[in-house]
Amino acid sequence: MCGIFAYWNFNVGRERRYILQVLFNGLRRLEYRGYDSAGISIDDSFSRDPNTPQCSHSPSPPPPLVFRQEGNIESLVKSVYQEVAEIDLNLEESFSVHSGIAHTRWATHGEPAPRNSHPQTSGPGNEFLVVHNGIITNYEVLKETLVRHGFTFESETDTEVIPKLAKFVFDKANEEGDQTVTFSQVVLEVMRHLEGAYALIFKSQHYPNELIACKRGSPLLLGVKELNEDICNGSAFPDSKFVSKDGAPKELFLSSDANALIEHTKKVLVIEDGEVVHLKDGGVSILKFENDKGRRGSGLSRPASVQRALSVLELEVEQINKGKYEHYMQKEIHEQPESLTTTMRGRLIRGGSCKSQTVLLGGLKDHLKTIRRSRRIVFIGCGTSYNAALAARPILEELSGVPVTMEIASDLLDRQGPIYREDTTVFVSQSGETADTLRALEYALENGALCVGITNTVGSAIARHTHCGVHINAGCEIGVASTKAYTSQIVVMAMLALAIGADTISNQARREAIIDGLFDLPNKVREALKLDHEMKELAKLLMNEQSLLVFGRGYNYATALEGALKVKEVALMHSEGILAGEMKHGPLALVDETLPIFVIATRDACFSKQQSVIQQLHARKGRLIVMCSKGDAASVCPGESCRVIEVPHVEDCLQPVVNIVPLQLLAYHLTVLRGYNVDQPRNLAKSVTTE
Repeated sequence: MCGIFAYWNFNVGRERRYILQVLFNGLRRLEYRGYDSAGISIDDSFSRDPNTPQCSHSPSPPPPLVFRQEGNIESLVKSVYQEVAEIDLNLEESFSVHSGIAHTRWATHGEPAPRNSHPQTSGPGNEFLVVHNGIITNYEVLKETLVRHGFTFESETDTEVIPKLAKFVFDKANEEGDQTVTFSQVVLEVMRHLEGAYALIFKSQHYPNELIACKRGSPLLLGVKELNEDICNGSAFPDSKFVSKDGAPKELFLSSDANALIEHTKKVLVIEDGEVVHLKDGGVSILKFENDKGRRGSGLSRPASVQRALSVLELEVEQINKGKYEHYMQKEIHEQPESLTTTMRGRLIRGGSCKSQTVLLGGLKDHLKTIRRSRRIVFIGCGTSYNAALAARPILEELSGVPVTMEIASDLLDRQGPIYREDTTVFVSQSGETADTLRALEYALENGALCVGITNTVGSAIARHTHCGVHINAGCEIGVASTKAYTSQIVVMAMLALAIGADTISNQARREAIIDGLFDLPNKVREALKLDHEMKELAKLLMNEQSLLVFGRGYNYATALEGALKVKEVALMHSEGILAGEMKHGPLALVDETLPIFVIATRDACFSKQQSVIQQLHARKGRLIVMCSKGDAASVCPGESCRVIEVPHVEDCLQPVVNIVPLQLLAYHLTVLRGYNVDQPRNLAKSVTTE
C-alpha cells in the first residue's frame, strides 16, 4: 500500500539538488500507492561551510539527513526546501557516490504524522534508516524485546522495530568482537526475526554509500542505468556482480513499481521473495535469505550469492502521463476502446469462409484439458477484480458445463474453505500483488489445485507463482479506482470461457456470436463514451445526494456492484449494488420519492424481470434512472416517468463491458463536482499489498 524508492549514483557527479529532484519525482510516480505522508533521507555534508573542502577520508561520516512530512508529496517538497534553507544546506554540492531513499505512506499503524512517516530510524544519529512497504505482524513482540534492551520508540508504526533491530544486531556483533560484520549480514539477521509481508530498503551511517533492499511478499524492482552503453547491453550478469565493477559510471534505482523507473531505464530486475540486494562499490550482490541459517559460531552467517538476469520493461513514459486529460481516471475511462483492442490482439482468430472462429490463449493451451476435467472452477479476487469475475461467471458456466463458484479472497482464508486437487482456481488481480489474493494462492497451492492467474502486471507475484495464466494487457493504470482493467478482465474471462468450451459442437453458434461481439466491442464502448456529457448532467442532479441504489441481475448484477463501488470509492457517496431479485426481501423498504435508484435493464434473458422491478419501484414513487438498450426507452419507462440512459446493445455476456462505462463516467463527474481528488480517494491506495 506504500511506495518505496531509492536512487544510488556511482562514479557520476550529481548535485544534491538533482538527487532531491530524482527522489521527489520517484515519489510522485508512486503517490497512487499512498499519499497521507511522505519522507526522504539523503547524505549530509561533512561541513556545511561551502568554503571548507569535503573530507572524503573521514572515518566517521555525518549522520544521514531525514525529512518527513504529513500530507502529499508536494507538502514534503515544500517542507524539505524550507528546512534546507534553515540549516543552510548546500544544494549545489556534488557527490560522485550517493545513496538516497524515499517513501510515500498509506497509514496502517499510527495516524498520518511526521513521527509515523518513513524513513523510520534506529534512534538519535540515524545510524540505521528503513523505508518499508507491508506489515510486520510480530512487531509487538519485537518491540517489547527491544524496550527491555533500552530502546525507546517514538512512533506507533510497526516499521520502527526494523531499524532498531538492525542497530541491536550491529551493536551485539561488535560487542562480540566481530569487527568485520557487513551490512548484508546485519540485514539477513534482521530478516530472520521478521514475520509478515514487506519490501525494505536500508541505509546506514555505518555503511556509507551502500544500500540494501530485501522483500517478502511486497513488490520491489531494481532499475539499472549504465551510463557507458558499451559496458552492458542487458542480458545475464555473472555470479554476484551483475553490474560492471570496473569503475564505470552508473545509476541504480529501487522502486515498488515500474512507473518510477521507466523515465530512467527499461532494464530492470524483479526482486524475488527472500532475496537481499546489496548495492556497494559500483556493483550489486544478490544473496538468498534462508531462515534456518542464522548465527554461525560467534559471528553472523553469509549465504552464497545467486545469479539473476535483467529484463526489459515493455512500458513507455507516455503511458504514465495524463496527456490531454485532467485526471488519470478520466484518461483511463476514455482509453478503454484501445485497451480492449490490445487485450484481444492476437488472441481472437477469425477464420475464412470454411474455418470457424477461435480464441488462442497461449498461456493456457497446455492446461485446457485439465481445466475441462475440473470438479469445479473457483474464481478468487477482491473488490473490482471480484466483480469482473462475477460478470464472467454465467458465460463460463454456460460454455464449459463446469460449476463455477466465487470467493472473496479474505473470506476464503478466514473460513479455510475447502479447495480440492480436482479444482481449478482462478486468481484475478490487476496488480498481481494483492495481499489477500496472494495468501489465497498459497492456500490453493498447498491443497494441490491447478492455479490460473489473470493479472495486468507482467512479472507480478501472482503471475510468477500460478501454474499458468493470462495477462490482460490493459496498459498502465494509475488512477486508484480501476476502470480499464475491469473491462479488460471481463473480456479475458469471456475468452477463457470460449477457450474452455471450444471442444463442444453444440454451442459453436453461440461461441461465434460472442467472438463477433468481441471484435465489435471497442466500437460499442467508443459509442458509450459519447454519453459523457449526459452523465455529467446527471451528476449535477445527484451531487448533493447522500445515497444511491443500483439494481442489476443476471450478467449485470456485477455491473450494479461495480458501479456502486466506483461511486463510493471516488465520490465518497454511499452507494449500494443490489441483486434485483432480492428487492422485495428488504431493500424495497428504502424506496421513496427522494432516494435516487439506478436500474440496469438492458436486453438479455432477465429483461422482462427488470421491467417488473421498474414497475414496482415506480408504484412506490421511486426516483428512477434506468439504463436500457438503444430503442427500449418506451419499454422501460412508460409515460416518461423516469430518466433513461440508452447504451449500445451487444451480446449479453459482453453487455457488462458497455454498461459499466456510463457508471464510471457518473462516478468521475460526481467526484469532480463534489470537489474530491479523483485519482487519490480518501483512505484508499491502488495496490493493496497488506492484509
